[in-house]
Amino acid sequence: MSLRREVTTPLLYLFVLGDVLGAGVYVLVGQVAAASGGAVWLPLVLALLLAMLTATSYAELVTKYPRAGGASYYAHRAFGPFAGFLTGFCMLAGGIVSVAALARAFGGEYLAEFVTSPPALVALLFLAALALLNAYGIKDSLRANVVATGIEVGGLLLVVGLGAWVIARGDADLGRLSELSGSGTGAVTATLSGAVLAYYSFVGFETSVNVAEETKDPRRSYPRALFGALATAGVVYLLVGIVASAVVPTGELAESSGPLLEVVRAAGGVPTWIFSAIALVAVANGALLTGIMSSRLAYGMARDGLLPHVLTRLLPGRGTPWIAIAVTSGLSLVLAVTGEVAQLASTLVLLLLVVFISVNLAVLVLRREPVEQDHFRAPTVVPVLGIASCLLLFTQIEAAVWLRGGILIAVGFLLALYAARKNRNRNLDRSDVPA
Repeated sequence: MSLRREVTTPLLYLFVLGDVLGAGVYVLVGQVAAASGGAVWLPLVLALLLAMLTATSYAELVTKYPRAGGASYYAHRAFGPFAGFLTGFCMLAGGIVSVAALARAFGGEYLAEFVTSPPALVALLFLAALALLNAYGIKDSLRANVVATGIEVGGLLLVVGLGAWVIARGDADLGRLSELSGSGTGAVTATLSGAVLAYYSFVGFETSVNVAEETKDPRRSYPRALFGALATAGVVYLLVGIVASAVVPTGELAESSGPLLEVVRAAGGVPTWIFSAIALVAVANGALLTGIMSSRLAYGMARDGLLPHVLTRLLPGRGTPWIAIAVTSGLSLVLAVTGEVAQLASTLVLLLLVVFISVNLAVLVLRREPVEQDHFRAPTVVPVLGIASCLLLFTQIEAAVWLRGGILIAVGFLLALYAARKNRNRNLDRSDVPA
């Protein structure tokens, strides 16, 4: 029994766009301003360019090996079960942590505009609803994503429109757009510091890798959807960064937990509860898409013998990996009720950088393994630059984040040793590439 191919190019485009235009942009603009100063647009552009490097490597591997498992499968195929498990573990851990953070964030001040409820109860109901939608079917989940993505994009376009109105009426300061002054650092350091934060806003594309096996004609669909969605998100983020910085003083923007809400307030005329509702949709949609990725990754790793085989069980009649969905959702719930948003989210970029280095290396190694079907091919310099970009961003990560992330990576390392020993006599079936 295999996963159903029900994802079209438009659905995949909206999947990537919905995950990239997720909850991050609604809170990260202020943090980028704190790190880089008023020139918020510059770190956003740099982060997009850096993300495009690794996205191009993903495009080659996805179209060459269109199957669930994603980065874990590529590393396994290129370097063996140890690298496959460690890469998959980092990706899976990052996804579970991300969903937990979003579940916790859903019960925060945006929800408080409508109702006050214990965070643990909100997280339980929130994750249960998402798990049920995920298990019901990928097509239905992505239909929900179409609606949510439309709302997310509409909210960001509303911010751009309101900001443009404030600029047009002469109440903005365009001079802030050239200020680079993060915490007294130089311009280069300020830009890189902001780029690390902005990078988080673009890395949602990696979740789409794990629905490749459910995509119709992934070799044509995936590159179009991936690059189209990233380009769309880049333009929207650039406009949001420009209007937010021009309309709201940098200090005020940096201190706000809802920076885009400050733009709405400055413009006037739009009730703040409307934007709070939009933000809640963005959080829920990001959690849904990341939850889909986590469950499909767990399914793919289990099928390759890297996780317990029980995770490969599919829901009869729906063809969705219900055991994997239940397990990943349960782990996210435990994290959501025991941690804070900042604690849960702080290690995500670090974990993903480990994954991205593995993916870029795998592209180069797997060039020696030809396949019969045509596929997208990245210029050789791209994965090399992708590795360099990850190493550059590593240097900008704080020591406290390294400590937390290092513990998770160490756990993954030990489990990878066990998985490699268990599978040392088992060769991955290299002919198992879906047509």
